[in-house]
Amino acid sequence: MVVIEFLVNEILSVPAYLVGIIVAVGLIAMRKSSGQIVGGALKATLGFLILGAGAGVVVASLEPLGALILAATSAQGVVPTNEAIVSIAAEEFGAQLAWVMVGGFVVHLVIARFFPLKYVFLTGHHIFFMSAMLTAVLATADIDGFLLIIIGSIMLGTIMSIMPALSQPFTRRITGNNTIAVGHFGTLGYITAGAVGAAVGKKSRSTEDLKVPEGLRFLRDSMVATALSMVLFYIVFTVWTWIALGNEEAFAILGATDGGNFIMLGVAQGLQFGIGVSIILYGVRTILAELVPAFEGISRKVVPGAVPALDCPIVFPFAPNAVLIGFIASFAGGLLSFGLLAWIFGPWLGLALILPGMVPHFFTGGAAGVFGNATGGRRGAIIGAFANGVLISFLPAFLLTVLGSLGFANTTFGDADFGWYGILVGNIVKLGPVGGIIGLLVLAAALLVFASWFQKKYVDTNWIPGKAHAEWIAERQAEEKAAAAAAKKGGGAAKPKP
Repeated sequence: MVVIEFLVNEILSVPAYLVGIIVAVGLIAMRKSSGQIVGGALKATLGFLILGAGAGVVVASLEPLGALILAATSAQGVVPTNEAIVSIAAEEFGAQLAWVMVGGFVVHLVIARFFPLKYVFLTGHHIFFMSAMLTAVLATADIDGFLLIIIGSIMLGTIMSIMPALSQPFTRRITGNNTIAVGHFGTLGYITAGAVGAAVGKKSRSTEDLKVPEGLRFLRDSMVATALSMVLFYIVFTVWTWIALGNEEAFAILGATDGGNFIMLGVAQGLQFGIGVSIILYGVRTILAELVPAFEGISRKVVPGAVPALDCPIVFPFAPNAVLIGFIASFAGGLLSFGLLAWIFGPWLGLALILPGMVPHFFTGGAAGVFGNATGGRRGAIIGAFANGVLISFLPAFLLTVLGSLGFANTTFGDADFGWYGILVGNIVKLGPVGGIIGLLVLAAALLVFASWFQKKYVDTNWIPGKAHAEWIAERQAEEKAAAAAAKKGGGAAKPKP
């Protein structure tokens, strides 16, 4: 047990080490030299550590903003925070959780080897989070011991295998190829954003083509634009909190000594956010530089045709403007959902109030903005990310009803896949020890069959989601290219359509 706990807690739950091991295995399979193996594995590990450092800076700068919003609006409720709920679950179900995580990863590799779903889910901390949720839900239904580990492992391996496949056509629209996939349990929100973008954004330009006046051209730098927007957020809520609470209570939130210090501490936190996002983007580029080539070895030797499924920030560099737009739109969706839960659905259905957490809305909302932009331009990024914000507000509210004792912890899992999968599993196990287990096995089989069919029907055939938008963009680009060529020759050609 000590050895298993060491492997889970110190290696498998740390994505940097997990990815480093995978890169080393891939390079060994490619018969690289020992120096190349060590160097590649270390660079991939360092890339994930850089990404984690950036995420730490982002989280640290978002937490005070969340406190300011709560203080200014007097809102009370549950804040979805994966790390908080998992720490509580680990105390209560530590041994079972560890075994479920190890067993689930083995099941996932078996599926990748023998099914058409050739993805390897590498986001170690999300594997850990999903293990915690499944263990808690199954334990609530009085499934325990060896049976809990077996069923939990099967359900974990299933969700790790199907979600990268279901999102892959949309991921390919972003990246332009099938070399990487998204391995993150906010995937339902990304698929929804991509589908919404395809439905509403046929003639909408990309967020990356935003035209700004010369004096605002500095906003094209994603680091500057992101930092500036967060500074404005902080200024608004520091002033609002100061007015609402007065000097003593407001200043205590940020540890300020006076009004000027209070405002400028907020400004500093906004700037820190911009730094954190830049660190994340650099980490992503470092990971990709090592992981994608190494996976050639994995695909040849271990899992033929394997595609690495990585954390959601992997798509951020493809549309930095969409990340910021998606974050704001998702947060707006969370605010609207909070109002609906407070005034309508909470009293009607007895649901908890889900406060819009800044961290889940930034990471999943930003990724949803990238997916919505890929299929529907600016309109797709805004409406698609808004839909994600609604999903990650209502799904956690329903998830609380199946978490047993964890439902009273004033926190819950924040991303979309924890919501829909946990609700399904939690309600099926209520059928009883025998009926519940049979129901879960049927669910796992049905999901694998559906995902395999989807893989063959839509991924392997290179289906293009948002095809009308893609064709419209191609037409505009062709017109602009023709106009530029004519202007260069002095032909006086008409300007392309806006």
